[in-house]
Amino acid sequence: MSDPRPTIRLDKWLWQARFFKSRSLAAGVVSAGKVRVDATPVSKPARAVGPGDVLTFVQAQETKVVRILACGDRRGPAPEAQLLYEDLSPVVERRSYNPGGDRKGRPTKKDRRDMMTHRAADDPFALE
Repeated sequence: MSDPRPTIRLDKWLWQARFFKSRSLAAGVVSAGKVRVDATPVSKPARAVGPGDVLTFVQAQETKVVRILACGDRRGPAPEAQLLYEDLSPVVERRSYNPGGDRKGRPTKKDRRDMMTHRAADDPFALE
C-alpha cells in the first residue's frame, strides 16, 4: 500500500511560497475565484493541494502559472520558498526604462529651470 499524497491548504501554500504577504490576502484571492488548480476554478481556501498540482492566478498584473513541487513546513526565507514550486509562467517582455530620450515622467531639475526661464520671458508682469 502506498503512502497518501502530502497535501496542504491552498491559501496556506500560497502564503508559505511567498506569493502573498498574509494568509488572509491569499484566502481572499482564492475566495474571489481568481485561482485555478489544474485549470479548474477554485473558490475555497481550504482546498487541498499537493506536489504535481498546477496553479494559475494573477499577481501584480502578471499571470502566474506554477507547479507545486513540495508542500513546505513553514514560511521561510525567499530562497527556501522558491524551492516549493516551479515557475511555468510565460515570459513577458517588459518595457525597459530609457532615461533621457522620450521622457514622459517627472521633469529633471534642468527641465524645471528651462520652464521657469520660458515662463518669465512670456509673462509681461513678471518681476525682474
